[in-house]
Amino acid sequence: MRHVCIRGLLALVWFAAAVFSGVTGNLEWAGLYVLMGAAFGYSACASWKKAKNDKGEH
Repeated sequence: MRHVCIRGLLALVWFAAAVFSGVTGNLEWAGLYVLMGAAFGYSACASWKKAKNDKGEH
C-alpha cells in the first residue's frame, strides 16, 4: 500500500508543478506536468484497485 501512497503524492507534486508553470506562463511545460500527474494518478488508482481486489474486497 505504501507504493500507492507514494504514487499519489508524486501525482500531487506534478499537478502542483503544472499549476506553478501555468501561473508563470510556461504553458508547454504545464501541459507536460499535467500529463505526468495524470500518469502517476492513474497508476496509483490502478494499483489501489488491484490491491483491493486481491484482498477479496469489493
